[in-house]
Amino acid sequence: MLIPDNIHPEQTIYFNGAFVLKTIQKNAMIIDIIDLYILTRVEREMSMPVFMLCLDWLFLLNVVILNDAGRVELCS
Repeated sequence: MLIPDNIHPEQTIYFNGAFVLKTIQKNAMIIDIIDLYILTRVEREMSMPVFMLCLDWLFLLNVVILNDAGRVELCS
């Protein structure tokens, strides 16, 4: 669930996804997944499963894609 009613908003995929997107926009338009995770953790502490769910959410929204080289790329 993106915005559950029984936990704090700071623990949602919706909230944490904003930090992942901010990191992509701030550092590079194309970045390796592990590098993106490391840079995102500088901004916001999150586990790898939460990070991957955030990437899935951004992919479903057509905000990011995984290119042929296996890197995360911001859609234009």
